[in-house]
Amino acid sequence: MKALLQRVTGARVEVDGESVGAIDTGLLVLLGLDKDDDEAGAARLLDKLLAYRVFPDDSGRMNRSVADIGGGVLLVSQFTLSADTAKGLRPSFSSAMPPAQAEALYSRICEMLRERHPAVAFGRFGADMQVSLVNDGPVTFLLEV
Repeated sequence: MKALLQRVTGARVEVDGESVGAIDTGLLVLLGLDKDDDEAGAARLLDKLLAYRVFPDDSGRMNRSVADIGGGVLLVSQFTLSADTAKGLRPSFSSAMPPAQAEALYSRICEMLRERHPAVAFGRFGADMQVSLVNDGPVTFLLEV
């Protein structure tokens, strides 16, 4: 499981010109699910991303989490994060979780995130999404579980 965290001052997801999820200051999280990923790994990932200290304290040091600042979390499924790019000029997705299984796990992760954090929004699984963001910093981290 891979989560690309981007500290943002705002982010939104549109499908067919309609906004399906948006946040102000917080984290845009692009989520890639691999074949062996499970709910236990998802719980560890959510615990980590909600506590990950990427926001500045009063001294300007990254000592505050999205939970600390009461920021939003916009979670977007992105299977391309599971790509194997080691060989050739075309990515391989053989390690990605099959779509039906990935959709079920993504839905469960969305439920778990709603239970853990008050300000959440989501992309639409499998849709052609247009993601807009203002990356603050820029600050971007790849978490793997």
